[in-house]
Amino acid sequence: MEKFAERLKELRNEKELSQAQLAKATGLSHTAIVYWENKQRVPNANAIIILAAFFNVTTDYLLGVEA
Repeated sequence: MEKFAERLKELRNEKELSQAQLAKATGLSHTAIVYWENKQRVPNANAIIILAAFFNVTTDYLLGVEA
């Protein structure tokens, strides 16, 4: 899940969003986003799908399966 944390932070920064702004825009928990970016927790499948849709990327890209 290391690649997920890197990609999430990268995508968030590209959109110039804070973690709190991303949480509000997606309906996900701010605390969860902090944990994910710090590699402290693993997101569930639903959160991965929500984030992929928000950033308009595939879940495979977000997870680091594809470049």
